[in-house]
Amino acid sequence: MNDIVVALSGGIGGAKLALGLSNALPAEELLLVANTGDDFEHLGLHVSPDIDTLTYSLAGLDNQELGWGRRDESWAFMEALGALGGATWFRLGDRDLATHVERTRRLRAGDSLSAITADFARRLGVGPRILPMSDDPVRTRVLTVQGWVDFQDWFVGQQARPAVRAVQFRGAAEARPQPELLATLASGRVRAVVICPSNPLISVEPILAVPGVRDAIAGCGAPVVAVSPIIAGQAVKGPTATMLRDLGTEPSAAAVAQRYGALLQGYVMEPDDDASGIAARVFRAPTLMRGLPDKIALAQVVLNAADRLRA
Repeated sequence: MNDIVVALSGGIGGAKLALGLSNALPAEELLLVANTGDDFEHLGLHVSPDIDTLTYSLAGLDNQELGWGRRDESWAFMEALGALGGATWFRLGDRDLATHVERTRRLRAGDSLSAITADFARRLGVGPRILPMSDDPVRTRVLTVQGWVDFQDWFVGQQARPAVRAVQFRGAAEARPQPELLATLASGRVRAVVICPSNPLISVEPILAVPGVRDAIAGCGAPVVAVSPIIAGQAVKGPTATMLRDLGTEPSAAAVAQRYGALLQGYVMEPDDDASGIAARVFRAPTLMRGLPDKIALAQVVLNAADRLRA
């Protein structure tokens, strides 16, 4: 049996590298672990933004214009909802809506989030396994001058405008890690653990906050390699740079590496960015992924870095 690459991912940025890895590896050699701290209940439905972004991206169904949701989307439901005075601040396209309706139905029928995610991925033609970090609810919340709010309320509803003073992962201390993830990390067959270029504060650290996950990664015997989500002090997309600055850290590739600390053995970052203060071995490569060739090329850089660290 071949060794497995375990990749931790949030949404858009992580999904780009995940797609590259899925093109660089056989499906059975890639396990994707999705952040579920962004999950929330909206209009009575269970929405899993990062799981869906990963699934749609690997299925070739992602909306590349918006960066989220499904391509070839229509919006009749949202238009009708708005006409009735319903909440339209978080937009659910008609095709995307089917995912949330069916996921909610199955959860209420007793299926686990892991089982539902695996079934959706299979039906949409996704080869690699996609696992939620836990089947138990973990909810990311942010503290602003207006008090604690759920992440989606701040990010989408308030357009990430109020400054962030703290971040918490409600339910993380009681959550159980996804069993297949722990079993894989303990199997002795892990080639590498890859931390995708996702927001460390709200995409990666919720995964690491689930009890046992960080220790299992540290003890799996494989190199841990992260890709910087910051280029020249700016995030390619999303609130990473703004959140770091709000919390008193100048946004940089080095600042992200320092958040992961001793967990990292390798770090992939832009050729011109400052690597001062990074304890991990640095690998230089272009990290901006515009198209599929860029995603595959960066995935190969990450895999080569891990193999060099193992050697």
